[in-house]
Amino acid sequence: MYKGTGTGLMGLGIVLVVIGAILDYAVTATTSGVDINTVGVILLAVGIGTFLVGAIVFGVGSFRQTTVRENVRMTPDGGHERVLQQHDNMA
Repeated sequence: MYKGTGTGLMGLGIVLVVIGAILDYAVTATTSGVDINTVGVILLAVGIGTFLVGAIVFGVGSFRQTTVRENVRMTPDGGHERVLQQHDNMA
C-alpha cells in the first residue's frame, strides 16, 4: 500500500470521530427504536480505529522503496540494448 491510502483512512477516521462526537454530546433529540447517543459512541469508536489503522498504513508506506536501474549497452550489430530492472523492497 502507499502513503496516500493511509492519509485517506486517517481523514475518514477524523470525519467519523467528528460525526460521532456531535451525535453523542450535542444531540439531545430522542427517537423510537434507535438511540442516537449509542450511534454516536459507535461512530466515535470506529473513527478512532480507522484513524489508527490509517496511521499504521501511513507508517508502513513510508518504508516502501523502489529501486530502478537502467543499463544501456551497445550490441554487436551496432544497435542499443536497454535493460531496466525494478526492485520493490516491500514485495
